[in-house]
Amino acid sequence: MALQGNLRDFSATEILQLLGAQKKTGCLTLEWNTERGLVYVQEGRIVSTRRPGMTKDDPLLGFLRGIHRLSDEQYHGILTIQRESNRDLEDLLLNGRYLDAEELAAYIDRQILDDLMRLTRWESGSYRFDPNNRWTNPPLVQLNIEGALIEAARRVDEQKRYVSVFKDPHQLLGVRDLPNPEEPLSEEERELFGIIDGRHSVAEVVEAAPLSEYEAYEALHRMLEANWLEIVGRRDPGRPEEATRSSLRPDTRHASIVRELAVAASVILLLMGLRAGSRTLRPAPRALQDDVFAAAQVRDVRLALDLYQREHGVYPTRLGDLVEDRWVRPDQTRLPGYQMNYHVERGGQNYRLDVDIER
Repeated sequence: MALQGNLRDFSATEILQLLGAQKKTGCLTLEWNTERGLVYVQEGRIVSTRRPGMTKDDPLLGFLRGIHRLSDEQYHGILTIQRESNRDLEDLLLNGRYLDAEELAAYIDRQILDDLMRLTRWESGSYRFDPNNRWTNPPLVQLNIEGALIEAARRVDEQKRYVSVFKDPHQLLGVRDLPNPEEPLSEEERELFGIIDGRHSVAEVVEAAPLSEYEAYEALHRMLEANWLEIVGRRDPGRPEEATRSSLRPDTRHASIVRELAVAASVILLLMGLRAGSRTLRPAPRALQDDVFAAAQVRDVRLALDLYQREHGVYPTRLGDLVEDRWVRPDQTRLPGYQMNYHVERGGQNYRLDVDIER
């Protein structure tokens, strides 16, 4: 029997908690004005917030495009294949080798939390739970409802704080200082260091970041509090910005413009290191993961290798092939202070890329 009612009487959080406590299986549909949301549960755990198949407004597809994980070329390729085969998006992403199962599961987890942030804020509207409408695909994630709701509520509260800190989206962000080599950096913070250069606004950085809007503001807030970033000015909102935004977006087809900004930021930081007599340049890192910019450059080379393999069916025989095929610039295959060793294995079906500190 279906469960239905008004969100003014029972909130989305309360309904989901009930479904979790009773270990229900089915689909919860939420509607508010023109908006609609779905939450598929399986034995009291959230497995998806999207319809099986692939609709034009598929939240997972929108999330992957929003964080720049899928290029326009990949997006149109997926649309074409889906129209011909009517397969589910997750199946297309896995069998098309756009993502592996572990990586896709992590993205689905993040996308579900994004959706829960939106749905749990609805104070009115309607809900309907149908136990006969079930998630038909093998679930890649099974989120504990209580834990997911706690995290979504935390994010909603934190988002209010970030809005107050970054209330002017036209402020320009610059790098103030690099973190101590011992300081653990998240992947998100490493990526943002490659984008922020003092010439782009908060809104542009958030748009260009390979993160959801909430994740980008969360990372920027932590970096600002750690005094790694600073507000260096403000751009007149009337100034045309389209060209600037497009120059920031990561291009997964050719050389990464984001990394060019990383190089520029590293030069700025080196100059800043000379400004005080008592201040010295940081020593060479003990390992690659301690070097923000070097690690980012290696990730770009690995991405270019994978894209080359998708186009040619095999990995290149040497890194110079990436340059000749215009996947990377010549300087991106050289890493000052490191030795980059590339070897093709199994007839071009695999490779090994070792990066060692030069002695």
